[in-house]
Amino acid sequence: MYGSAGPAALLWITCCCFLKLGAEQNGNDPCGKQLNAREAGYITSPGYPHDYTPHQRCEWVVRAPENHQKILLNFNPHFELEKHDCRYDYIEIRDGDGESADLLGKHCGNIAPTSIISSGSALYIKFVSDYAQQGAGFSLRYEIFRTGSDDCSKNFTALSGVIESPSFPDKYPHNLYCTYIILAPPRSEVTLTMLIFDLEFDPLQIGPTECKYDHLAIWDGFPEVSPLIGRYCGSKIPAVIRSDTGIMSLTFHTDMAVAKDGFSAEYNITTKETQDSSQCNSPLGMESGQISNMQIKASSSYMSGNWEASQGRLNHNINGWTPAEDTTKEWIQVDLGILKILTGIATQGAISVDTSKTYYVSSYKLDVSSNGEDWMTYRQGKNHKLFAANTDGNEVVLNTLTPPVVARFVRIRPQVWTNGISLRFEVYGCQMTNAPCSDMLGMMSGFIPDSMITSSSTRDYHWSSGSARLVASRSGWYPRQPHPVSGTEWIQLALLTPKTVSAIIIQGARGASSVGGGMGGDNKAFVRKFKLTYSMNGVNWTFVKESGGQRHKMFEGNINYDTPEIRRFDPVPARFVRVYPERWSPAGIGMRFELQGCDLLATTTSAATVVSTQWAVENATEAPCVDEADPACMVGSHVLEINPSIDGFNCSFGDLQGSELCGWSPDSSALTKWTVHSGSPTTEDLGLNSHHHADKWNYLHLETYKMLEGQRARLLSPMVPPLNRHRCMVFGYQMHGDNVGTLRVLLRKKTDDVMLWSLRGDQGDKWKEGRIILPGYNSDYQVIIEGIVGKNASREMAIDDIAIASHVSLDQCIQPISAFPGIPTSETPTAKEMISVDEGTRFEPNEEADFNIYRKGMGLEGDASTMLPSNGMSVTPTLGRDKNWLYSLDPILVTIIVMSSVGVLLGAVCAGLLLYCTCSYAGLSSRSSTTLENYNFELYDGIKHKVKMNQQKCCSEA
Repeated sequence: MYGSAGPAALLWITCCCFLKLGAEQNGNDPCGKQLNAREAGYITSPGYPHDYTPHQRCEWVVRAPENHQKILLNFNPHFELEKHDCRYDYIEIRDGDGESADLLGKHCGNIAPTSIISSGSALYIKFVSDYAQQGAGFSLRYEIFRTGSDDCSKNFTALSGVIESPSFPDKYPHNLYCTYIILAPPRSEVTLTMLIFDLEFDPLQIGPTECKYDHLAIWDGFPEVSPLIGRYCGSKIPAVIRSDTGIMSLTFHTDMAVAKDGFSAEYNITTKETQDSSQCNSPLGMESGQISNMQIKASSSYMSGNWEASQGRLNHNINGWTPAEDTTKEWIQVDLGILKILTGIATQGAISVDTSKTYYVSSYKLDVSSNGEDWMTYRQGKNHKLFAANTDGNEVVLNTLTPPVVARFVRIRPQVWTNGISLRFEVYGCQMTNAPCSDMLGMMSGFIPDSMITSSSTRDYHWSSGSARLVASRSGWYPRQPHPVSGTEWIQLALLTPKTVSAIIIQGARGASSVGGGMGGDNKAFVRKFKLTYSMNGVNWTFVKESGGQRHKMFEGNINYDTPEIRRFDPVPARFVRVYPERWSPAGIGMRFELQGCDLLATTTSAATVVSTQWAVENATEAPCVDEADPACMVGSHVLEINPSIDGFNCSFGDLQGSELCGWSPDSSALTKWTVHSGSPTTEDLGLNSHHHADKWNYLHLETYKMLEGQRARLLSPMVPPLNRHRCMVFGYQMHGDNVGTLRVLLRKKTDDVMLWSLRGDQGDKWKEGRIILPGYNSDYQVIIEGIVGKNASREMAIDDIAIASHVSLDQCIQPISAFPGIPTSETPTAKEMISVDEGTRFEPNEEADFNIYRKGMGLEGDASTMLPSNGMSVTPTLGRDKNWLYSLDPILVTIIVMSSVGVLLGAVCAGLLLYCTCSYAGLSSRSSTTLENYNFELYDGIKHKVKMNQQKCCSEA
């Protein structure tokens, strides 16, 4: 019996040994253990940086040597766990030595957690994975959290001072975490100049902010919660660093390894001058060297060494930047350090100092980013804008950005070049706090704590309202429902003291998707439109209103999830401010924001503007206008922000779920309706694919080739409120095909419709821009867009992107000139050339409206151009003008015409007698003929036209 059992037992023992040996071979780095933080170490997911294995449950407990010490965790930015609201794969950190300790964080997705510090001497870490969807995992560094000596952490409030590392100029101690905070008064700027800099070098450093060992981090506000300006190590001295949030922080971190001499820096606090308006056209430092070489980066550089990215500065005396290959994938970029308003780009080619050969870029595209990772291409409407650039190697060509854009990183991508790519450039703009009453109020800097930020709802822990800080947070605020009822969700900020609030800076959000999950399911959401309310007590709320009006102001939001937008309004006193999203992206609501304002005693009376007027660019050439619809081609100042929008008026049709027409609606009296075209542009889109590159493109159209002659469709705008100013309405249109029909824009006041704009027939296969002045009447009215089908029509007509344009001055708001009734294409209209209507009516403009606004900038005198009926001017139908014109004239005008007719008749009798006498005696001399010719007129439709006489027939005709 025992003999027969022996081989089986031996086989069992052998198998167990092999299994144990295999487990040991595969488990050289056990998944979980007890760790002592006396020396710093690393914890990684199994297999990192390769995909972690499924079915894992790893647990680590990290303990400090002493009970009074704390543990610090820092995650590597390369972080990738399955996303599904952290239900399946996740890493969990608890403030203690077991699963019952308080939860400090539960993380998944591809955004690495921020630094974590224990409250006691232990941290519990657990990693879990299921059977599906693995990623690279995580790597974190643990160590003892120390603040070092007494001079390690300080606050600075003096106007200037010196900050030094502990023990400077001797080597700094190990295991430090020092914090230095500079606090500036309102309307101030903090500058930091590094005098000496020598920290441990990181040989594996990839980017300028990825130092993993000893480093100095500089923040645009409080540490860890505000935007990171830079993380510095090695011995290269950083450029001068600026902050305009009123707070700058430095955090100095050292580990247990190499120690160097440290750093010494000088800071200065300067007060900004208060201005009524702010110029925004200053060079931002490429040519002057204020931007350091460390801040300039390129995709590649030509191998000779004389064409580096640092040589891409405007007017650099040796060559310029040239990439390794001439392709459209190459780029050069600059880091401005903090968010700034960009209003212009000046470019220049280069002439080789070795061969004298000329290289230049003739067109380029522009990308911008708030963080250096999420890049957005600058657009003109729905299209990526192609900037016209240089025609030789030395000429400086300036392109203005209209509208301006807010960004920290700027990237130029050459598209067309001659001989090869070579570029030198400068960026123009200003700081966001240059305008009056535009101090940052504490969201971005972290001055306002998370507890002061509340919301109607949040999705879960990862989308808390505290994540809604502008730029500082990579994610943002997401409400529980991605597509709630409009106006039901809100996020609120409580200021520490009452302030005058004058602007909001709004940004979209990026986080893990709540739908579908998966490793690549980023939720890139943003708010398209929103309203603001404010309160002094948090109970009684008031909506921010249109400037000079009583309607709730509907603010334009973002066009993508990264680029911030500044929205200014008439300053209001508030301690509480609440944002109500009204329309949003297909991914739902996601936002980050900051408020701007000033102390209550520094109140301004109206919305501040940032204007570009006189450009500080010597010997620069304005870039040629490639597209006449480009706002940068318009004459006049570039106004950053006064958006006189009307609730629901601005509309890019079909973009919004459940609200394709925004505030517009079909006219029920018309049997035909405008329909939404939705889809990707193709070659069948009547030539539009060359101008629209969006993944999805929507517009309204009439397929006239399917319709009968005379059929019409009408679209009614939301009610335009009475205001003491005029507005410029812009819209895109396309009319392609034989006899396509007529496109008209009318104005409806009560029941009367007045035609403002009319265009007939084929206008080509390209999209064009129409512009019309909307008058400032003292009562409500509506705008009507009408399409009328022509006889045997082919193809279609279409409209899109209707908006109130703040960037277009009123003297430029007449386009095309042929679309205005009674105005010849080659002539500028005068006040005597009246617009026509469908039914005779008389309009009364607001008496306070300034009609001189139509005369400025057009070179006209007296009763110069106006496209609106003046006070008391009669407006008559076009079709009935010939037979009904007398009925519409004022009695005084009728009297003048009758008396003029009698005068002309008497003059004709006298002229006839004179001719008779002259011809009877000596004939008509040439001099007499010329004299008579100058007095021969014909009265036609109320306008005198000189008519030349034939001298040979003068006697018989007389």
